[in-house]
Amino acid sequence: MNRRQRLLGLPLLLFTQSIIGFATFAQDGLSGSAQKVKVETYVSHDRIRAGSTFDVLIVLAIEPGWHLNAHIPSFDYLIGTAVEFQPSEGIIVSDTRYPQGHKEQLFTDEPLLVYQDTVGIVVTMKVSEKAATGERVLHGSLTVQACDSKVCLVQSTIPLRIPVHIVPSGETVADINSAMFTRFAPGDEKSALFDNEIARQFEENALTAFAAIFLVGLALNLTPCVYPMLSVTVSIFGAQSDTHTVRIFSKALVYVLGIATMYSVLGVTAALGGGLFGSWLQSSWVLAGIAALLFALALSMFGLYEIRAPYWLTEKLGGTTGTGIVSLYISGLVVGVFAAPCVGPPIIALLALVAAKGDPMFGFWTFFVLSLGLGLPYLILGTFSGLLKKIPRSGPWLVWVERIFGVVLTAAALFYLALAFAPSYSAWVVPLALFAGGVYLGFLEPSGRERISIRRIKWVFGITAVAFGLVSFDALRQPGVVWEPYSPEKLTAARASGQPVMLDFYADWCIPCVELDRKTFTDAQVIDATKNFVRLKVDLTSFDSPESEELRKQFNIAGVPTIVFLNGDGEEVQSARVIGYLPPAQFLERVKEVSPAL
Repeated sequence: MNRRQRLLGLPLLLFTQSIIGFATFAQDGLSGSAQKVKVETYVSHDRIRAGSTFDVLIVLAIEPGWHLNAHIPSFDYLIGTAVEFQPSEGIIVSDTRYPQGHKEQLFTDEPLLVYQDTVGIVVTMKVSEKAATGERVLHGSLTVQACDSKVCLVQSTIPLRIPVHIVPSGETVADINSAMFTRFAPGDEKSALFDNEIARQFEENALTAFAAIFLVGLALNLTPCVYPMLSVTVSIFGAQSDTHTVRIFSKALVYVLGIATMYSVLGVTAALGGGLFGSWLQSSWVLAGIAALLFALALSMFGLYEIRAPYWLTEKLGGTTGTGIVSLYISGLVVGVFAAPCVGPPIIALLALVAAKGDPMFGFWTFFVLSLGLGLPYLILGTFSGLLKKIPRSGPWLVWVERIFGVVLTAAALFYLALAFAPSYSAWVVPLALFAGGVYLGFLEPSGRERISIRRIKWVFGITAVAFGLVSFDALRQPGVVWEPYSPEKLTAARASGQPVMLDFYADWCIPCVELDRKTFTDAQVIDATKNFVRLKVDLTSFDSPESEELRKQFNIAGVPTIVFLNGDGEEVQSARVIGYLPPAQFLERVKEVSPAL
């Protein structure tokens, strides 16, 4: 049996063993995995001062011959060990550190990450300075699944009850249970969150790991979020009068450093704060502001005016054209926000790594290298755009090229405006821009009309753009996947019916979500393959609202778009989960993992 066959057979084997385990222990009158682990809890201080932090140690004594899956198990379809605490007024969980799982040869030739014998989980909590004093009880739960070399028991949720005594900030407290914390507390680098492929690369060779992250950043340029950055970059550097190659390259480098700085700050903030890349873009007014900026740049490309800052400011920024070092760096900072909503599996792995490390400098440099990879094409594009002025006889045709950039910027502005106020119409911007832009640039724009060669180029360009626009209009008229708006009642009913469920977590400001709707969910094969699913759209546009936060926590959503598949038993098929944009063929492979008969 080869490795692929073993991996494909493992979920079925574990499922069968779970059923056997359930039947066996139901007959014995036991209640599953909870019977195979003894749980004890310890608090780091005898009393807790308001405004301070304290630790809770959860010790799991696992019955000999049995094991628990690690917090981040080897495979998505295994149930990992997890601790969760209910909200308590004035007390929040600031960090959870799990022990490092060790590899054990079980079920197949592929080793699994497991906990055995006795292990400890440390939860760090922070107390508000205004927290009420007195006796408190913190309530939580521990989810485990116990297995031996033959069977896996049904998962259990073990309730946790932690009594604490809150005192005013000035009172003296004492450390207790230090011996237990020393014995069982996992080290900072033993967290299971740290156990992913990128983390292992850092452990083996940091230089290779940073090179891989650079390549990941370069690959981000294939995502739809960065499309507007192309036109903005060309408009900024195409308007320069400087033709000195070294100076143009230096300015492009400063511009890219601005992009890198913004992206690094966004990444570290998201990682350390537990939020989503670019979640602040949920505001319609922020999106409208971006649209206004793009439209203003477009007007300048149409020759209606030249953007000039006040003299006292441009003198400091590097010249009357506003293309000095400082102004270009600021431009890079602004343009960097266009890439913010791009989320995919590599980014989520980096977020988990930075959060596990807890080192802001490590987080900054990780995302800085990532963003340098993202910015490399813009270094080349900015340099090339700035050198356009050096091309001989750059007369009427260059004016026409500037008008092309103006059309592209106008389309980008309309796209962001649609995202802000009418998201359902945003997909129509591209065909509209192709059709209207083709008519304008091919037949109405007057530059170079006196030269037959330029006229012919414009005609070919215009006809081609109009043709692509008409094809795009026709594609958008095709029916797509029919969704129902999410509600807990609909999900409960779907689970009760035994139908598989497809949950689409999206946001109006999410560009890859639009790409999924426009390309993947209009594919005939995708529509047919999911027709027997209950298809629910989950709106996370107000990402930080209490309702969205609850849904994110319930389904472990790190970014949008995320597609979650539930099988007929109402359980998620973890290996089928989709994060980010997937084209139709790859999306169908995920659907087949839920419905193999397709």
